[in-house]
Amino acid sequence: MKIKVKKIVLLEELNKVSKALSSKNIIPVLSGICFEAKENKLILTASDNDITIQTYLNEDNENLEIKEQGNIVIQGKYILDIVRKLPDEYINIDVIDDSKVSIYTDNSEFNLNGINKKEYPTIHLEESKNKVMLSKDLFNEIINQTCFAASNDESKPSLTGINFNITGNILECNSTDSYRLSRKIVNLSDINESFNLIIPSKNLLEFAKILTEEDMIEINIFNNKLLFKYNHILFQTRLISGTYPNTSNLIPEDPILKINIDKDLLYNTIDRTSILATDKEKNIITLEIQGNHLNLKSFVAEIGKVEEKMMINNEMQENIKISFSSKYMMEALKAFSTETVDICFFGEVKPIIINSTEDKTLTELVLPIRTY
Repeated sequence: MKIKVKKIVLLEELNKVSKALSSKNIIPVLSGICFEAKENKLILTASDNDITIQTYLNEDNENLEIKEQGNIVIQGKYILDIVRKLPDEYINIDVIDDSKVSIYTDNSEFNLNGINKKEYPTIHLEESKNKVMLSKDLFNEIINQTCFAASNDESKPSLTGINFNITGNILECNSTDSYRLSRKIVNLSDINESFNLIIPSKNLLEFAKILTEEDMIEINIFNNKLLFKYNHILFQTRLISGTYPNTSNLIPEDPILKINIDKDLLYNTIDRTSILATDKEKNIITLEIQGNHLNLKSFVAEIGKVEEKMMINNEMQENIKISFSSKYMMEALKAFSTETVDICFFGEVKPIIINSTEDKTLTELVLPIRTY
């Protein structure tokens, strides 16, 4: 393999595929990036068996010149550092004896031990008959409004993922860590199948980092994996096996108290109230509504106490006192892009529901915390 490539173009593609590299991988070849120079195209692939990312550069006189076809696997850490730090506009990469690689410019030369492509696992990035199309903006919206509520506890693997439940032309996305729930409803088109998938939230976040240009995302659905096609990028992720908990009955109806409030004002007030509430104390703050007065309080015996007051419009004229995690409530509020939100209370030990009349596609749930 012999190629000459524009540095800035190669670095951009290397940064994309390198998101599939893991320092914890026990298979040495998977710490490398596979270079394949084919007719009119340079293909870059990286995988850690959990996700696989593949992208390519088309040959043209400005960005890429393929002098000789071939392939090699180069250690990801080193090729990234070398390409990033070389000052030249163009870089030459030559493979010598199938396992040595020379990376050079007019004034610099690096000679590395590569890995023969035959040692790289066979990766199938085929398309499926079952496809869903989403715009980049809508996909990002789903990720931003749900992923934060997924669990980090690997002992409950299904809760570390986002549940994509497709029924007819409705996509319902759920995430929960048992203490909160985020639900996003999306209308699809041209879908007549039903699918119930659990996608690792960390993989969805990695894919979202790659999305730049306004383009449609094609989601190819398989029994044990998903393949995202976006622009010239293929991103494959495994699915989490198992059954996602039934969350349909977790959202109560008929609140005893409902207030409409400025989202940013409430967020900033909770943020100030939680200054003294440490992680050790689970960031607990107490909300009390009496008439048209809303009070937020936090108390830590070793540090002190905080109290914030707000005026609200309490049309239902009900009073309530309830405690919750300020961190969870702030993350739930941050998921909304609307100026105001509706906070629904159902009792001191029942879930708090946050939604918006302006965005009926999103519902956030936060469980209260007993403080007595």
